[in-house]
Amino acid sequence: MSFRALRFLLVLPVVLLAGCAGFFPPINGGGSGSGTNIVYVANAGTTSITAFAMSSGALASVSGSPYSLTFTPTAIAVNPANTYLYVGGNGVVYAYAIGTGGVLTAANSGAVVANGNVVSMDISPDGKWLFALDGDGTTVREYSIDGSTGLLTAQTGAAYSYSSTVTVVPKMIKVSPGGSYVMVALGTAGEIVYTLNTTTGVIAESQRLSAPTTTSDNAIAMDKNTAFLFIARSGNAGGLAVFTIGTAGALNIVGGSPFTTGTQANSVVVDNTAKYVYVGNRGDGTISAFSIGTTGALTAISGSPYSSGTTVTALAADSTGKYILAAASGGAPDLGMYAFDTSVLGRIYTVSSTTSAYGPVAVAVTH
Repeated sequence: MSFRALRFLLVLPVVLLAGCAGFFPPINGGGSGSGTNIVYVANAGTTSITAFAMSSGALASVSGSPYSLTFTPTAIAVNPANTYLYVGGNGVVYAYAIGTGGVLTAANSGAVVANGNVVSMDISPDGKWLFALDGDGTTVREYSIDGSTGLLTAQTGAAYSYSSTVTVVPKMIKVSPGGSYVMVALGTAGEIVYTLNTTTGVIAESQRLSAPTTTSDNAIAMDKNTAFLFIARSGNAGGLAVFTIGTAGALNIVGGSPFTTGTQANSVVVDNTAKYVYVGNRGDGTISAFSIGTTGALTAISGSPYSSGTTVTALAADSTGKYILAAASGGAPDLGMYAFDTSVLGRIYTVSSTTSAYGPVAVAVTH
């Protein structure tokens, strides 16, 4: 696969607090001064990957970005060592070596490293296993990762099935931060929990969770302690559902679930302190913010939900714990970076945005 270097983007600072006009809080310490925190955005609109360094509270284009693709991307994932970026699409997975400053170089001489109709991807915290949720509605694909070359080797993975009365819509796959579980969200079918043997890579189904009638489970996230599972739901029982994670991944609903969000909750991310959870609302272009109680009960943060781009598609949290990234396939902006307010903990406001991500569908940040 070849790359085509295009123009640098113009970074547009935004000073207006989203959802709270007239409030101008200070930037909470800025991002990594070295620019080592990189955000990668998969763009379906222009079949490309854009890369930005998160430095001093701004998004700065990485040299060579955007990187052109020969296929439409659907999912991306960065390995824990920050050495490889994996990009999935319809029938293909490609790997890219991450160089100095976040610059990408095609691995495997530009050839595919795996096949599969990838809807979502995630990598185990030890960096040994890559999991891909296939769009066929029956398959969880698994690959071992060669840490030196980035190449993938297919493993057994898992197959699942439902009765003909259940509609399966593959949405997302996530590996728990501790590496013990793999969880998949299947839209109106709900979730499947798998236990993971990190030594052998074997996954085994341990539980299924049904979505409420006429409800779609669109995205999932877990806190760093693997204490809670958060499910972004749309439909009649829409909002943010919270479950405690027990032995063997057993899920038990937290009182008050689902918690009220904006319209069509479609993405969710927990910050690195495990104190706050954020929901991207596709229907009204907002981000809902909550503090997480000791029991998993949520409290809406002042000013939530906050304005974001049109059709919020994906959220990510940076490794410093200072920023949330939001991609919006409808633009205005395509990618926004939000900092935490120092006076009202958990409240976020725009510090940098760009309209040069070109129809983003997925976002990944270095660890």
